[in-house]
This record gives sequence, structure tokens and C-alpha cells, in this order.
Amino acid sequence: MTFSILALDRRSGALGVAVATGSTYVADRVPHLRPGVGAVATQGYTNVSYGPEGLRLLELGLSPEEALRALLAADPGHELRQVGILDAGGRAAAYTGPRTPGWHGHIIRPGCVVLGNLIAGPEVLEAMLRAFEEHMRTGSGLAEALLAALEAGVHAGGDLRGERSAALLVAGPGGRVVRLRVDDHPSPLEALREAFKEHR
Repeated sequence: MTFSILALDRRSGALGVAVATGSTYVADRVPHLRPGVGAVATQGYTNVSYGPEGLRLLELGLSPEEALRALLAADPGHELRQVGILDAGGRAAAYTGPRTPGWHGHIIRPGCVVLGNLIAGPEVLEAMLRAFEEHMRTGSGLAEALLAALEAGVHAGGDLRGERSAALLVAGPGGRVVRLRVDDHPSPLEALREAFKEHR
């Protein structure tokens, strides 16, 4: 259904989350971000409350692992969920429920999480991670690296249904949040790229 990436730029302190999916209005459900606190991507058979509740738990001082355990323990349908959590220090946690659809999985790296379900296969997440790391090495900036990761995911097969909506959220070190979204488009990553160019 959905593939996403959460990441921290340790050089600047910027924090972000980006997502693409075969359904519409993904920005209203999956990506959640709070400057100085962290980011959450909640997907699969999405429980939207994981976003604000996960951020609240991080703000209370819980680690991503602790916040994740609390979310899952309170949700009898957790086997249907997929969630990634990243705090402002770069600590990460993720869960992929066994009843999320199609091929599903996640990869955790220092300061980064990629996750997806109903996607072409692990090559989608691997391509996303490679693209992200390559762009970060070149100093492109977090927003550009996240967008490149989504584009790499699409090129590697993406959502089995094709993509219909996408979103990019980045909080800079000053707390300013960039929120770009494409809600219903036959080529949402191209549209998101254009929105990013206009924003820059």
C-alpha cells in the first residue's frame, strides 16, 4: 500500500518524513512530525492515532522503542499495522505486523528508517536507502535526500497498485516545518518534485 522514510540530518539537526502510496490523501494519515521531538510514519491498515500519540510519548521522554511498545500494547489490531518512529536524537524503532498486506518489511539504520507494505519487494526499500545515503553524502540536504529516496522507491517497483499521493515533511533546526503534499495525481512523485522546486 505504502512506502515511507524517516530520517535525521545530523549535520543540521533537520528531521523529516516522506511517503508515497497508491491511495489518495496520504498526508492526512501516514506522516507525523513535531520539531525537536521526532517523526512517525503509521501505515499498513493505518491507525492514525499512532502519529500524535507516538509524538506525545516521545515528548514525555520515552525512547522510540518504548513508545512503540506502548502503542502496540494498546492496540488489539496491531498485527495489521506498520509503523516507524524516529526521535530528534536519531534513535529509531519500527514494527511491521504479520498481517500487513503483500510484501512488507522495514530497514533501520542510524538516524534513518525505511518501511513499506504491498510493494514490489525488498528492492524498493533497498533502493530508497541507497538513494538517501548517496544524496546525504553529497550534501544535498535532507529534503532533497528524502525526495530522492521516494523516487528511487518508485523506480524499483513501488506500490503494487502504482502511486496516487505523496507527502514530504521536514523540520529545520529553527523549528520551521516544510509541508509539501500531492493528494490525488497520476504521477504524484513528479508533482511533488515540482512542488519542491517551487518551494525552493
